[in-house]
Amino acid sequence: MSEHYYSNKPSTQSEQKTWTADLRGYTMRLTSDRGVFSKHEVDFGSRTLIEHFQFPEIEGDLLDVGCGYGPIGLTLARVDPERVVHLIDVNERACTLARLNARQNRVENAVVYESDGFEHVPHNEYAGIVTNPPIRAGKALVFLIYEQAYAHLQTGGELWVVIQKKQGAPSTLEKLGQLFDEVEIVEKNKGYFIIRARKN
Repeated sequence: MSEHYYSNKPSTQSEQKTWTADLRGYTMRLTSDRGVFSKHEVDFGSRTLIEHFQFPEIEGDLLDVGCGYGPIGLTLARVDPERVVHLIDVNERACTLARLNARQNRVENAVVYESDGFEHVPHNEYAGIVTNPPIRAGKALVFLIYEQAYAHLQTGGELWVVIQKKQGAPSTLEKLGQLFDEVEIVEKNKGYFIIRARKN
């Protein structure tokens, strides 16, 4: 079987690359690697989600599911230092990079840990959950993330998803409509949809 960025222990030889990216008014110094999603730059989908995310009106922690090397969760932690942002990924190399990037950017309100789905997520009272889901892992896993996100949000909490139209935005909208009370498309850009789903 070929290896993917959602492998737990990537065997691909490490070849780290570091760059800077301007995100939400902050210059972020980011390091990625082989065996991790988006090695060379902040991918367009993640960047679009970062720029359009609106913080929930309710208090509480945020959760970044499938965080990769951490661009989404760490940027949101910089923007709102009063919240704790949890970053999870099944890929141990991604988690190591996310911790490195937290240190490089002096982000102290972020916690990074390995978790297969929501297996090791500590509580179910998040104010907001963000995800650029692992499309290549298959629809069943992506939909499971949506279901588990609903269960881990407090009342009034929101799930934010970035997904391409050609990779399943219509079926994502249908699934989220079955789970959540409110679902809206916040932004469409170059085939990418930013979707917000609210739990009432």
